[in-house]
Amino acid sequence: MKGNAAAWNKGRIIGQKRPLLPKQVWAIRTRLELAGYLRDLALFNVAIDSKLRGCDLVKLAVSDLVKDDRVRERVSVIQSKTKRPVQFELTENTHETVLAWVKSPEMFACPFMFPSRFHDRPDISTRQYGRLVRDWVTAIGLEPSGYGTHSLRRTKAAEIYRRTGKLRAVHLLLGHTKVDSIVRYLGVELEDALSIA
Repeated sequence: MKGNAAAWNKGRIIGQKRPLLPKQVWAIRTRLELAGYLRDLALFNVAIDSKLRGCDLVKLAVSDLVKDDRVRERVSVIQSKTKRPVQFELTENTHETVLAWVKSPEMFACPFMFPSRFHDRPDISTRQYGRLVRDWVTAIGLEPSGYGTHSLRRTKAAEIYRRTGKLRAVHLLLGHTKVDSIVRYLGVELEDALSIA
């Protein structure tokens, strides 16, 4: 480090961001519903259900999720990081939110699910998505430094693992290339993971 310059991570919590707990998911959903933030609610719900990385989530097209005025039962997306497909299903609550958002006046003739409000960008940026996540977690009283966009990706995966103990299921749902990366991702102890596997 040169001179007296502060370290880039001074005062920041670095490392993995925590997944949200079910009660925290419902608290954020309720706040977004009450505020009438339909785009944010659709973004939040799709983020939780899809388990996609932020870069893939913000690039979703309307046609990825909706066909002939109906939300698709199963969605398949090629991940930008791994170039491999990952499939997911959306819950009934997310179906309703996505359909309401797509039919809203703001979405008229818009090809992207989450369009930017700036004319030089077709979709919201990952940075904007990160700011939204920070606002959502702050609004329910959580410390924003402990949560980020990856918290939403990890939320459903962590809950599935907690309920089933099935590492392989989480591996498939997240589209990771190696099972050992799931172990690190979920914060599972290696001995526990090996005994489960």
